[in-house]
Amino acid sequence: MREDMARGLHDAPRWASLLVLVAVGTTVTAAANPGVVVRISQKGLDYASQQGTAALQKELKRIKIPDYSGSFKIKLLGKGRYSFYSMDIREFQLPSCQISMVPNVGLKFSISNANIKISGKWKARKRFIKTSGNFDLSVEGVSISADLKLGSNSTSGKPTVTCSSCSSHINRVHMRISKSRVGWLIRLFRKKIESTLRNKLNSQVCEKVTSSVSSKLQPYFQTLPVMTKIDAVAGINYGLVAPPTTMAETLDVQMKGEFYSQNHHNPPPFAPPVMEFPAAHDHMVYLGLSDYFFNTAGLVYQQAGVLKMTLTDDMIPKESKFRLTTKFFGNFLPEVAKMFPNMKIQIHVSASTPPHLSVQPIGLTFYPAVDVQTFAVLPNSSLASLFLIGMVELMQAIMNYIVPTFVLPRVNEKLEKGCPLPMPARVQVYNMVLQPHQVLQRSQEMEDSALPARSHQTGGVGAGGRDRRGPQ
Repeated sequence: MREDMARGLHDAPRWASLLVLVAVGTTVTAAANPGVVVRISQKGLDYASQQGTAALQKELKRIKIPDYSGSFKIKLLGKGRYSFYSMDIREFQLPSCQISMVPNVGLKFSISNANIKISGKWKARKRFIKTSGNFDLSVEGVSISADLKLGSNSTSGKPTVTCSSCSSHINRVHMRISKSRVGWLIRLFRKKIESTLRNKLNSQVCEKVTSSVSSKLQPYFQTLPVMTKIDAVAGINYGLVAPPTTMAETLDVQMKGEFYSQNHHNPPPFAPPVMEFPAAHDHMVYLGLSDYFFNTAGLVYQQAGVLKMTLTDDMIPKESKFRLTTKFFGNFLPEVAKMFPNMKIQIHVSASTPPHLSVQPIGLTFYPAVDVQTFAVLPNSSLASLFLIGMVELMQAIMNYIVPTFVLPRVNEKLEKGCPLPMPARVQVYNMVLQPHQVLQRSQEMEDSALPARSHQTGGVGAGGRDRRGPQ
């Protein structure tokens, strides 16, 4: 796929969304390997910064500038006082906004060459002389730099973000006094006033950025689903197994990616393999699913006893020559028709052990272990097993007909419903590319203990998207 992904975000800063959608190709120092990994590239961060500019402008325009008062002294006239009040930011231009990786720390959010326009009122008093008017303040060359430290909550499994440092700088402040005959009184002290207002704005900007991270960005991170219910049987645990990790060109998040039973949360008897993602950065976001993710699903559903199906003659189209009756089976096994004349047959198919899925470069390989039992339906509706009368050799031919005709359509019907991916609120993925990959496990020298023989190669399914398409 060439065109792509990600949409969303209205009230919360838009760049927050893609910061949450992070990482495949992961850190290997975590205590537990992930079953699902998400990666965001610098291209994704660039898109996030573009989308976040408008939202951030709205936030910064809400900065409240406190009233400012001072005194002046003029030869012959003596001392007087002045005040600036009702100051509002009417424009905040952000021509350049960037989010970059800070390896092993988090992200750096920076703005350069921003301009602010402020309007307000002023008044001055010298004994019996009172004067007032309006003013316009231009703040030029504003630079803001904030470090965002990413972490995870070990209890909830959710990501965390804090503003670890912030700095701002203003190149120039220019004030224009209007609507007053004696505005020259204020102009005499313009340089001092401009310097004071610049300092106040500097402190206000970082206070606003820091508070926005804690009051808006951190709550938005909490919208990442952790325990997602699928149905009455199973759910998926998407909790983080390690803090998000930034490298030179990627931001990675490792998730448990494990199906669990709604009735009990016993861990599976097998562990997720070490996953590595191909070194590609063409897309904004990559999502990696190891075969562990799928195999925990098979385990949960098999243990719940729902991986079974009963096939009856009523399910076969009337025009079909194949019938699930003792009369039809009697054409191949006369003993069946003799012992159970004119009776219907039921075939019970069930998974005797959890099905195993293996991901290979050529695609997905599915290994189900299936039990098949065949019964004659007696007149009193009870069942009589037919396995004891020589049907075993015939079952392969029967299953060759039944599986593609009845079993696979029902399986695909269930699979079409899919399962929810760990997307934060108001984020959608468009035009995904699905690719199977076979990844090599790390060698003995790179691990603390030896890996089982079958674990030296494992598989994962990767999906990526780039650019974006779709409505806001």
